[in-house]
Amino acid sequence: MEAALKIAPGVMLWRERLDRAAQKALLDAVLGAAEFYRPVMPGSGAPFSVEETNFGPLGWYSDRDGYRYTATHPKTGAPWPAIPTALLALWDATTGYGAPPQCCLVNLYRAGARMGLHQDRDEQAADAPVLSVSLGDDALFRIGGATRRGPTQSLKLSSGDVLSFGGPARLAFHGIDRIVPGTSTLVPGGGRINLTLRRVTK
Repeated sequence: MEAALKIAPGVMLWRERLDRAAQKALLDAVLGAAEFYRPVMPGSGAPFSVEETNFGPLGWYSDRDGYRYTATHPKTGAPWPAIPTALLALWDATTGYGAPPQCCLVNLYRAGARMGLHQDRDEQAADAPVLSVSLGDDALFRIGGATRRGPTQSLKLSSGDVLSFGGPARLAFHGIDRIVPGTSTLVPGGGRINLTLRRVTK
């Protein structure tokens, strides 16, 4: 495990924070959890290019009516499964925040999927950082500042990498430009899984 790299004020990156065994254990937890679904954009109803699911008492969701957190799966009506203990331990070890995450959003990127620049701003707990875990194929991650048109920088995120952004970077615009197919054999069928831990309420 490498030491954390300071990418920008409030942005920290741990390269290979999770070894192959830990990655596989998390992948197994994801594949055994709530089913993936494809959310749609507010208003237009255009489908996301990624598939999503959640862990935790709250799950992030998007449909024609907007972005929000919900306690149940939008397709099945069942509560979201509990956040894996390994992720809770990782949150404690890397963020130092005094309360646990309440949501773990899981994004599945197959070949061609991407995520445009956006802010994570649906949470009341703006003092809590966002923690991101990468599994599977490499991704080109882009992060900037608090304005959409500000300068950005691009990072390659690989399987096992862990990234956090908080403090002055908590509302930074960020996204995934593209994934690099075939750079990992971890995810069945290829692709990348991203797990994003968030504290929602104060």
